[in-house]
Amino acid sequence: MQCLEHPVEKLRSVLLSTRKDLIEAYEEYSREEKRFLEEGLLPVSPLFTAITIHSDSDWISAHPEDPQDFQSFYTNPYRSTPDSGHKTIYIQTIGSFGDGAGITEQYVEWLREYCEAFYYGLMVKLLPTVTVAATNCAFRVNSNTNNLQLHAGDLLEFLKKRKPKDAFCIVGITMIDLYPKDSWNFVFGQASLTEGMGVFSFARYDNDFYKRSYAGRLKKAIKLKPGDYSVFQSYYTPPISSTLLLRSCKTLTHEIGHIFGVKHCQWLQCVMQGSNHLDESDRRPPDLCPICLRKLQCAIGFRIADRYKALLQWIENAAESSEHQSGKPTQAFQYFRQWLCKCLCKLADDTL
Repeated sequence: MQCLEHPVEKLRSVLLSTRKDLIEAYEEYSREEKRFLEEGLLPVSPLFTAITIHSDSDWISAHPEDPQDFQSFYTNPYRSTPDSGHKTIYIQTIGSFGDGAGITEQYVEWLREYCEAFYYGLMVKLLPTVTVAATNCAFRVNSNTNNLQLHAGDLLEFLKKRKPKDAFCIVGITMIDLYPKDSWNFVFGQASLTEGMGVFSFARYDNDFYKRSYAGRLKKAIKLKPGDYSVFQSYYTPPISSTLLLRSCKTLTHEIGHIFGVKHCQWLQCVMQGSNHLDESDRRPPDLCPICLRKLQCAIGFRIADRYKALLQWIENAAESSEHQSGKPTQAFQYFRQWLCKCLCKLADDTL
């Protein structure tokens, strides 16, 4: 296992930049915010820690990339910034989530609320759920897992036609596995950053996905016919669990972060770290390191404490069970809840 520890001086330069105007912009943070961000860079920080690489199959080992500091993010001509006419994130659900009436609507509403807290200051809206047939996408049976898959590129073309005029971006989410082209086994998601679109599957975040007993495996060989979407009418989707909700929230916010122009983080443990497999994805924290937090704050303009309060409220406002709605399963978020409380304590004014 390798620990990527950067000198504090290096991290501080990465956070503040070397440009005079960006350093001056940093000075506009409150005293508490600057203290919070800079204490997060220290090796003894209880809130932010160094990245650990566990094997050669981890993202940083397998996909060498140039690290992105704040200045390179800010000067990237292709990064996207919301404006007054384009400040809404749209979520398009494709197919069903869960195994009961109303579960899809409930689950994606939780995702919507979480995304709105994470990207505090923007609106997040749900588009009406569509069937797989409505997308007119290609599909196949994966030869390794024997489960159905949708063509990610075709889904992006569908989303392009559905993107509202006031959208900052539109993201498609599905519980059905994806593939980008015939030669690939699968893909977690695919995006077009310049057009503000992405599509992501949560299918492989179910604990049982890789087991032979996985209920989504087709029980017999099926000869698929192009355009015959009847195979999806009773397609299995896993039950909603707290762990699945946490993984979905992390994936959704990570991928939308890329649409803002935030690249994979190589500085500290961060939700924007790349991941090659489920174990690595689970090791990522749900939130941003100080450097990526400044990138997002620069794009949206929130107060850091207000954003943390919104995320904390989402966890604590678990809906009470009722005849038609089950409570939000936030058990897997309790460590994140404790972390948010610690962050808010750090951000509190010393004089209070």
